[in-house]
Amino acid sequence: MSAGDRLDRKRRSERKGRRAEWFAAMALMLKGYRIVALRYRTPLGEIDIVARKRDLIAFIEVKARRDLASGVDAVSYSAQRRIQAAGELFIGRQPASASLSWRHDIIVVSPWKWPVHLKDAF
Repeated sequence: MSAGDRLDRKRRSERKGRRAEWFAAMALMLKGYRIVALRYRTPLGEIDIVARKRDLIAFIEVKARRDLASGVDAVSYSAQRRIQAAGELFIGRQPASASLSWRHDIIVVSPWKWPVHLKDAF
């Protein structure tokens, strides 16, 4: 595989991921969540979506995969640790952090299906 082919593949994958995140964010808003941040970056890691519903903050990893199992399997233990560390940093920066609860979710976006939202996935 040439360098150009690898770059094209990476770009397609990036676009697919952004579309999946957008679709997941729309589904969350329809469920009553407010999107606080998309692709929230910290020195410790990145969170695809930070969403809020009342006093709950959900740190959400979005995966675009053909089926639910491969989407869940794609969130490795090291990725979970990075997301958790970034989430703790986010919570620590909130003025009312003591009154907030939080969890870590996964949303799997599959072709021609509604996104599957796994609450408190890790």
